[in-house]
Amino acid sequence: MDFITNTMAVFPALLQAVPVVVQLALGAMALALVLGLLIALARISSIKILRGIATVYLEVIRGTPLLVQLVYIFFVLPSIGVSIEPVPAGILGLGLNYAAYLSEVFRSAILSVEHGQTEAALSLGYTPSKTLWKVVIPQSFVVSMGPIGNYFIAMIKDTALTSVIAVTEILKTANILNSQTFQTTAIYTAAAILYLIISLPLSRVVVVLERKARANG
Repeated sequence: MDFITNTMAVFPALLQAVPVVVQLALGAMALALVLGLLIALARISSIKILRGIATVYLEVIRGTPLLVQLVYIFFVLPSIGVSIEPVPAGILGLGLNYAAYLSEVFRSAILSVEHGQTEAALSLGYTPSKTLWKVVIPQSFVVSMGPIGNYFIAMIKDTALTSVIAVTEILKTANILNSQTFQTTAIYTAAAILYLIISLPLSRVVVVLERKARANG
């Protein structure tokens, strides 16, 4: 009973960190969506230099751990005069990392759109760029809803990594509480439960979105 009581007693303090997690996740996902789409377009571009830049970016980001990227942004960039506050640094690190993975989602989705629809749009007088933005990309977003949702849930859990760059999110708050009370089991159990409370409903939303996407497809 003491364990349950201690675990429940921790929740109010941990809940205060939830807005920070929301800020990190929403900001980073917005960055990842925009940058991921641009990288995907660069990857399928006929311009060789754009494909090369996108390929190098993907190799660097996917070839290094997210934790190292966060540490590099927060601790190394100041040595060259670029200082970023903890939360913006977390958003930047998460966004740059997830953009690499979302770009592959977008690229596959764009290539999956039937070529006949592109030809139909061109025959109606659409320019290639207008066809891309008015026909192909909107459909690719529908196809991508499920994977995007799954990556968003993964990003929420990865916000815990920003604790190493002084972002006071759930894990950092748990670490502070543990250093003050030494109720290690109760504190980290409460943190784990809180992540579950956030993630599980979102998982159900993603399932619904995937079903709707398949139905519309």
